[in-house]
Amino acid sequence: MYIPRHIEPVIARVSKRKPVIVLTGARQAGKSTMLKEVYKDINYLTLNRPLVRESAKENPSLFFDINKPPLIIDEIQKAAELFDYIKDVVDEDKTKGQFYLTGSQSITLMKNVSDSLAGRAGVIKMLGLSMRELSRVTYRKPFLPTLEQANEREREAGAFDYMKIVSSIHKGFFPELHETESDLYDWSDYYSSYFQTYIEKDIKDVLNIKDESAFIKFVRAAASLTGEMLNLSTIAEICGKDVKTVRSWLSVLESSGLVYLLEPYYNNLNKRMIKTPKLYFLDTGLACWLTGWNTPQQLAAGAMWGHIFETFVFAEVLKSYYNDGIVKPPLYYYRDTDKNEIDLIVADGDYLHPVEIKTTSDPSKAMVKAFHCLENIPTKKVGTGAVICLAKERLPLTDDVWILPVHMI
Repeated sequence: MYIPRHIEPVIARVSKRKPVIVLTGARQAGKSTMLKEVYKDINYLTLNRPLVRESAKENPSLFFDINKPPLIIDEIQKAAELFDYIKDVVDEDKTKGQFYLTGSQSITLMKNVSDSLAGRAGVIKMLGLSMRELSRVTYRKPFLPTLEQANEREREAGAFDYMKIVSSIHKGFFPELHETESDLYDWSDYYSSYFQTYIEKDIKDVLNIKDESAFIKFVRAAASLTGEMLNLSTIAEICGKDVKTVRSWLSVLESSGLVYLLEPYYNNLNKRMIKTPKLYFLDTGLACWLTGWNTPQQLAAGAMWGHIFETFVFAEVLKSYYNDGIVKPPLYYYRDTDKNEIDLIVADGDYLHPVEIKTTSDPSKAMVKAFHCLENIPTKKVGTGAVICLAKERLPLTDDVWILPVHMI
């Protein structure tokens, strides 16, 4: 069963402005499924098929003589030879929405887009299903912890269900897991297959990995540190590689849409701010599988629950921006040399909106004491803040901070 995606109107909007639409994101996030569902009249080709790929690589001119646009081309990075021909086609014919290109390895993809299709392509990022999409919520504005937005979002908020939230976080958000009812055996089989496919089809195309065991340790280490400040030395020690190698491997995870490095909010006038990014593993189901939390009950009672919950909330906020076509969301975190920390900052014009993320159902004012640090940032005002948590209802915590139930993001 196809679940409608909030990014669909963005694809339609960009296709009216650009001749080429580039849709990038993690493998099996639903990119090609969405395009085939929404654009059923457009011919679909996948370069995962060896014969199609070889035809494209060996004779690109003939390939496009046979396959006229509009076209959906899946895994376009596997035939870099096509990019220059696509450039020639769209330079000759200015029609919008001619090519819909998808790829799961954006390092290779975006290099070719930059080299050949600069100014001709609209780039859109896509993650797995969001809780809004799974709940069939029509509200699709990028998240802001404002009273106005909370009032709008509350109109479609269902009842709070703790175990449903925990189970969803544990299951993860790849569409295939939500197409039919599945059990924990299906869950384990899916992620085992997904991870092996990722290594075989994505990683070996980009990295010349001679020690697959070390790479697996690296990915598990990254998953175990989700929601924490990035420490390359720690990860390097775990997988037995040097920091340079780990940095290279991490860039591939990032370009594959599996991890996100959240930069700290930094102002040159304040030298006390920390510059190290935070690491988030974007699919919580995959993170749980990699770190050995095999049931929702284990997860909620385990040592990583707080970090996994924070990762889930951050990913949902990030999806709300990507699903509105914003590929560089104004999201940051705050930490200074006095160890004052704010989990998430949403920048909106002159305002900085602080957000804490907690697994509690009864947050206290002490949890937002670091919010006052934003008052010291020149040229910026402190906007309405929130504590996103497992409370059942939205309530005021202070005059300008709200308790926001997680199912109302």
